[in-house]
Amino acid sequence: QVQLVESGGGLVQPGGSLRLSCAASARTFSSYHVAWFRQAPGKESEFVAAISRSSGNTYYANSVKGRCTISRDNAKNTVHLQMNGLKPEDTAVYYCAAAKGVVLTTTSDRYDYWGQGTQVTVSS
Repeated sequence: QVQLVESGGGLVQPGGSLRLSCAASARTFSSYHVAWFRQAPGKESEFVAAISRSSGNTYYANSVKGRCTISRDNAKNTVHLQMNGLKPEDTAVYYCAAAKGVVLTTTSDRYDYWGQGTQVTVSS
């Protein structure tokens, strides 16, 4: 069982930056792939970024590529999502998710554990 807790969300002006964090409870956190998804009001959940167990592979949605960087520190059981150049369309609840599958995936139903989410609002 893995418990995930997100933090770092908030209100930011367009063009600003936020660093989201995902803290995991599992001592075997390094055996999980981790991803960020987001959901805006009235919209479907959307993949944002993913990182493999050893940080060897990363995936990004086209909508955030070049503006976001996902990283992890397995010694601290944390994953970060650095978001720069934020736009109003980035406004959403951001969720951290963990998967123990073999292959890093962008598909939400492959992720076994989810956090409660952190709100990101981009507005002037």
